[in-house]
Amino acid sequence: MFIEKEECIHIIGLLERAKKALLNKDSNILRDLSDQTVHSACNYQDSGSITISVLIYTLSKLVEREDFKKIKNWEEFIKKFNSILDLAIKAINSSNQSKYEKYVEMARTLLQSQISLKQYIQDVFKKASINKGSKIYEHGLSLEHTAKLLGTSQWELSEYIGQKHFESSHIQTMDVKKRAKMAMEFFS
Repeated sequence: MFIEKEECIHIIGLLERAKKALLNKDSNILRDLSDQTVHSACNYQDSGSITISVLIYTLSKLVEREDFKKIKNWEEFIKKFNSILDLAIKAINSSNQSKYEKYVEMARTLLQSQISLKQYIQDVFKKASINKGSKIYEHGLSLEHTAKLLGTSQWELSEYIGQKHFESSHIQTMDVKKRAKMAMEFFS
């Protein structure tokens, strides 16, 4: 689906704020920006918005946990990452969605290529994908479609969604006397 003009403006602003938050190492803003992209991802179901959401969320976790300190040349990494986001912004401005998605994929590859944290980043990225996938699913996309857009399995996504739902629900149990009384009433 092609991204509409008003949504392009939203994405551009979001990417600009993400670049600034990365420079300032502000994990709260990064996490908020990631949540905002879920709306775009649900409306337009484009891989670029979904990938941006996961990327920004992953970076928020790296900054929040101060794991960015383990990345060699963090400042150089951020310059490269932000320059790729600049290219993505230019592609959006010229209404070239395929180039936009290409640059977003380049940003993803750059993040995943950090050798000193490669496995850790892969794990965080996978968890971020599942986390964002659950939010997209909550917005009404099917489990199958959400998993396909994120490149994850339906099983992983449904397991996380079920666990999240179970943790957030407040299960109340009856005491033994009430259960016994209810059973007696049922069988009489």
